Amino acid sequence: MSYWSCFYHIVWATKYRQEIIILGMQPTIYDAITQKASQLGCKVLAMNSVPDHIHVAISIPPHIAVAKWVKDAKGLSTYAVNGNFSDLESPFKWQEGYGVVTFGEKNFPYVERYIARQQEHHQTGQIVDKLERIEELEMD
Repeated sequence: MSYWSCFYHIVWATKYRQEIIILGMQPTIYDAITQKASQLGCKVLAMNSVPDHIHVAISIPPHIAVAKWVKDAKGLSTYAVNGNFSDLESPFKWQEGYGVVTFGEKNFPYVERYIARQQEHHQTGQIVDKLERIEELEMD
């Protein structure tokens, strides 16, 4: 196996930025994302969410396209939420777009802290635009 060290900070939002990620739902979403990462040989390094979006720091091997991992993680987490929360007003969905930036291993502590403090950042308005940017494609 070849040596690789590929780190990504990925963020994506709920459909129409609906504030529907509730505390009880987070373990289901996180477990599904972690499961998909493991199946693909990826490693989730940090993860957190606020009611309308999620942040994931992950190491993805170079033979896996980031777009594939995001698509698969969104798909499995959507399936898990809808299967476990059948009393939702409407089915849980993610929006089409996502944001991704790479970071070096030495920057991981910064990325990890940023992800861990999502609620605080959004309450105080102290967000880092580059780490919050999501392409907003709304397609039905």
